[in-house]
Amino acid sequence: MLRTFLSLVILISSFAGFAQNNAQWRGENRDGKYPDSNLLKSWPAEGPKMLWHFDQLGDGHASAAVTEKYVYTGGTEGDEGFVIAFDHSGKQIWKQSYGKEWMDSYDGVRTTPMINDGMLYVLTGHGELVAMNADDGTVVWKKNVLNEFEGSNIRWGVTENLLVEGENLFCTPGGSQSSVVALNKKSGELIWKSAAKGEKSAYCSPALIKLDNRSLLVTHTQNSIVGIDTKDGKMLWSVDHPNKYSIHPNTPVYKDGMLYCFSGYGKGGVMLQLASDGSSVKELWRNEKLDNQMGGVILLDGKIYGSGHVNREWFCLDWKTGETLYSSKMLSRGNVIYADGMLYCYGDSGEVALVDVSNGSFNKVSSFRVPYGEKQHWAHLVIHNKKLYVRHGSSLMVYSIAK
Repeated sequence: MLRTFLSLVILISSFAGFAQNNAQWRGENRDGKYPDSNLLKSWPAEGPKMLWHFDQLGDGHASAAVTEKYVYTGGTEGDEGFVIAFDHSGKQIWKQSYGKEWMDSYDGVRTTPMINDGMLYVLTGHGELVAMNADDGTVVWKKNVLNEFEGSNIRWGVTENLLVEGENLFCTPGGSQSSVVALNKKSGELIWKSAAKGEKSAYCSPALIKLDNRSLLVTHTQNSIVGIDTKDGKMLWSVDHPNKYSIHPNTPVYKDGMLYCFSGYGKGGVMLQLASDGSSVKELWRNEKLDNQMGGVILLDGKIYGSGHVNREWFCLDWKTGETLYSSKMLSRGNVIYADGMLYCYGDSGEVALVDVSNGSFNKVSSFRVPYGEKQHWAHLVIHNKKLYVRHGSSLMVYSIAK
């Protein structure tokens, strides 16, 4: 009995350590919800205490990717992209260039590094997928997924935050050969290609949905939402969802058989009912008010929270019906994450706000203006170990938000 108990403790500890040393777009479940607790419920007028900042990132929109060991993000020097790693005091540990980055419009690195099983992965605006050693930045392998799978680039450059399941690393070259491909994360070798829809990629960072007997990758292509079996790449279903510029950057949100997919430019969101085996979907409702461009939403207690794009307000929708419950102009449009009972909202104007929605309204409790950096405020906020990570172009700022 004692031996079994000890084995179980070791197994649980090993999984906990593994999770702490992985990091990806919008948190462990890609839903913008972070597990930290005992956080400040209000901030001083000047904002929470800044612990450190780094101001030589160049152009870019990558968020921080934070593990127990390091803090990673991406940047540019001239037209070259790089990944940089810091320890938790802000000391630079390593910096690794990986080649040309997107400098044609809204310049700079697009995607947040993904750390998984001792490796780091980044996808450039030109479709170059680069795998590095997460400890020292050594490049292990790279390949251009647009060239290899006959995809073509999109107007503002490939912008996909990568996804891993087991040994499979997924990305969306689009085009004539395939919609999505699965590569071996250790070698970059092709595992499978999904059926081609003849649609380009659409800036989307996919969601992983784990059902009892199947896992699905759900993403947007140019004019569609697609569901793909992660085992073999079979496209199970497709739903039309075009908008003005074929821009769909938001990760879909899934809970209890319901799948919410949403984008900006007046399109808004659609709620789909997923069959129990994942093989089909049916539409439940649409709401055009919450037409979030690229800031994500938070699902909390049966409600969806996020900002509009053309509709320049923050909205709360009922998850089951799509009804708009309330809205507010508390902040410019932007991105949103959640931790310890509060929303953390980062507006395009450079204001970071702590927002309480527990009383059925958007109550902006505290806010501060981002003091460093330049150009767009598009990088999503991150919380790790009671610290708030804020990226503004050339600068990364780290704040203590511990109670």
